[in-house]
Amino acid sequence: MLPAGEIGKVPAASCCPTSGDEMKNTEEKRDMNIAAFVGREQLMQGRDDDRLLLNVSAFIEKEVGNDLKSLKKLGKLIEQMTENKMKLEEQVLTISSEIPKRIQSALKDAEESQQVLNQFLEQETPLFSSITSHLLTAQPWMDDLGAMINQIEEIEQHLTYLKWVSQIEELSDNVQQYLMTNNVPEAASILMTMTELDIKLQESSCTHLLSFMRATVKFWHKILKDKLTSDFEEILAQLHWPFITHTQSQTVGISLPASAPEVYATLETLFCQLLKLQTSDELLTEPKQLPEKYSLPACPSVILPIQIMLTPLQKRFKYHFRGNRQTNVISKPEWYLAQVLMWIGNHAHFLDEKIQPILEKAGSAVNARLEFSRGLMMLILEKLASDIPCLLYDDNLFCHLVDEVLLFERELHSVHGYPSTFASCMHILSEETCFQRWLTVERKFALQKMDSMLSSEAAWVSQYKDITDVDEMKVPDCAEVFMTLLLVITDRYKNLPTAPRKLQFLELQKDLVDDFRIRLTQVMKEETRASLDFRYCAILNAVNYISTVLADWADNVFFLQLQQAALEVFAENNALSKLQLGQLASMESSVFDDMINLLERLKLDMLTRQVDHVFREVKDAAKLYKKERWLSLPSQSEQAVMSLSSSACPLLLTLRDRLLQLEQQLCFSLFRIFWQMLVEKLDVYIYQEIILANHFNEGGAAQLQFDMTRNLFPLFSHYCKRPENYFKHVKEACIILNLNTGSALLLKDVLQSSSEHLPATAALNEVGIYKLAQQDVEILLNLRTNWPNTGK
Repeated sequence: MLPAGEIGKVPAASCCPTSGDEMKNTEEKRDMNIAAFVGREQLMQGRDDDRLLLNVSAFIEKEVGNDLKSLKKLGKLIEQMTENKMKLEEQVLTISSEIPKRIQSALKDAEESQQVLNQFLEQETPLFSSITSHLLTAQPWMDDLGAMINQIEEIEQHLTYLKWVSQIEELSDNVQQYLMTNNVPEAASILMTMTELDIKLQESSCTHLLSFMRATVKFWHKILKDKLTSDFEEILAQLHWPFITHTQSQTVGISLPASAPEVYATLETLFCQLLKLQTSDELLTEPKQLPEKYSLPACPSVILPIQIMLTPLQKRFKYHFRGNRQTNVISKPEWYLAQVLMWIGNHAHFLDEKIQPILEKAGSAVNARLEFSRGLMMLILEKLASDIPCLLYDDNLFCHLVDEVLLFERELHSVHGYPSTFASCMHILSEETCFQRWLTVERKFALQKMDSMLSSEAAWVSQYKDITDVDEMKVPDCAEVFMTLLLVITDRYKNLPTAPRKLQFLELQKDLVDDFRIRLTQVMKEETRASLDFRYCAILNAVNYISTVLADWADNVFFLQLQQAALEVFAENNALSKLQLGQLASMESSVFDDMINLLERLKLDMLTRQVDHVFREVKDAAKLYKKERWLSLPSQSEQAVMSLSSSACPLLLTLRDRLLQLEQQLCFSLFRIFWQMLVEKLDVYIYQEIILANHFNEGGAAQLQFDMTRNLFPLFSHYCKRPENYFKHVKEACIILNLNTGSALLLKDVLQSSSEHLPATAALNEVGIYKLAQQDVEILLNLRTNWPNTGK
């Protein structure tokens, strides 16, 4: 805010000369600004005064109000306000006296800080000059010192290099000395140390040192390995290794001389020494590997002593199953597969009893039998990889190979405990070209099997028709064989190493189910005109059986794992909606849901056809019953014994015969659905077409109730405890028609006096009416003719 004394003062003249008009315009603008500023000040002051008046008036209104007696309070209010004013003035005086002191103190501190800063700035200039001069003087010394340090570091590197060379030569000399004194264990230990140093040096850039180290390790490794291998093979020969026959494996140890303990002790010593060479052997030897397309799991090479033990068997395998030998027949894979299984079995006891304790004593986690099996398995994998391309397009040979490989895998895993994480034949079968061919062949033979089973004379006959306990599902032979086929396919692919391959086989199974469903539908359409015949019922039983088994499979752990794998694949490819993914993830749906839904739809369609067929027959048989003269039938008191209406006999006989026929031909679950669907239609039909279409005297109502409760309902008592609960319309209509006259009149009055707000539900429930609506009851009451003559 400008001080009052400065308002109206002329500003200092600018350096540049201005014309009279420009000066005049400038002054006019300045006067306008000053006027606007003063106006704003007055306006703000006026607003403050108005706000103060409003606050004062609000305060007085609150304290005094409209009551004149409250004016007595004004004296006290004035005293309180005066006292508050004095307190505020004291606070203002106190604050106004303290603020200058604080400002003064702050100014003093600022001046002191400025003085200190000036002193530092004065000292900085000479100090900077001094440092610069010193650095210039010391620079030559720094250069000389840097050169000397570089020389020292280079000398240290040379010294370290020479130390490494000296250490390598020293270790090499030690190995030589130990070998000269025939101390092979110590020589093997030194070689192990050299190998560890070689591994440590791998990150070094000293290529010549690395080459020297590797050459030294390789030199001594070969000497030690040759010596130990020769000694180890001699010991194995004394033990009659390998055991070609099962008898030979059983007699090992019996035919040995008295020096057998010494032989086993030497075996243990040599085995442990060879174990020490394992690290250097892995470092120097490139392991045999199949092409990457087979996606074999990464695993270390077989330990050195087991490799030596496998050597004679590998030679035998290559001799018999490679080249032009008569035993190398591409159409007989079972020969070499059985040979390997026999070798594993023959040597299992020796490996467990003699070799495994040595490994445990040496602190090794290797399982001798599995390591031996793994080495032999590589022979099988190499053989399969070379044979499969030769028979890939011969369906019979390829199918035979797959069958034999699967049998081999099953025995290998179940009998010999071969882990599924190791390389196996399934990895070879999972190779893209081979796998697609496997799928094609599997589909081809499955379709051929389906053709043969459906064309068989016994296709629609149950294998267990004469065994009641077993034949609950009444499954025809074709459905049983088909589900067995699917189960066999599952067993064939369940050990595949990867989930995507399993999912492809699952899709094949689903395609086969859909194909079989279509075939069943085609056969069913041929039998539509005879929907109650044995063949039609057999098709329905087949559909129900397949749907039931698939629903059970959906809860199987194997298929739940496939469902999880499918969920991950679909999520990656965005192949399903979020709702579908959520249903799969929460297990609300299963991998077979699509197939089950189609089968259930077919089942319902077929059942509906059967129900409609029987219902038409029942309606035809009920024509006479519909025309019964319900108005003129004698009352119950006029008859000695109530008997079934003669016109109801065709209806009940037809119904009984069809129920017995279908109970024998349909499985229990299907028949239950059938009779419940039929009863639902029959209940509505009798109610609408017979009861609502006629009037009843007392005898007619009693006869209807007798026909229904004593004859119709008992037909279904074999299938449920209370069949009348399925005929709710008929049962309740009979209740209304057979109410005694007084109760009927009373109910009629209650119904007429009821309204939307006061329904007659309680009165209806009291007489046993729960299903029928109030309007329906009124209609039924009007169908009665036995009302008393009241003159109305």
